[in-house]
Amino acid sequence: MEGRSTLRPADLLVFGWARGKHACVDLTGVSPLVGLRENGFVAGQAARKAESKKVDKHAKACAENQHVFVPFAFDTFGSLAPEAIQFLTRVQRVIHSNCSAPRGRDFVFGRLGFAIQKGVAAQLVARLPFVLM
Repeated sequence: MEGRSTLRPADLLVFGWARGKHACVDLTGVSPLVGLRENGFVAGQAARKAESKKVDKHAKACAENQHVFVPFAFDTFGSLAPEAIQFLTRVQRVIHSNCSAPRGRDFVFGRLGFAIQKGVAAQLVARLPFVLM
């Protein structure tokens, strides 16, 4: 394993996303309450900070492998980072232009909503005291 990357694969691989390159989408959920003592609360700040950290960590490796990196960061209060909003906007345009059935349109966003809810639930359960589990 020597010399191999410790980076994990993307959470979602979207084929032909930008100029024929595939996109590695990394979903990241964060708590907006972390770090309140130092900075105070600013809506959406935790998601933007998580997005920036993911770009710093993964964008170069993706580019070296001829892929585009898309960070999809959100916080548990529902804020989305700018790249996540751009990603969803583009997905919505593609779905609306290619799906004639309303149920097909709802399917993708329903699945995405479920994935986000699952991530939030996992964060909450991880913070429960051992006695409650």
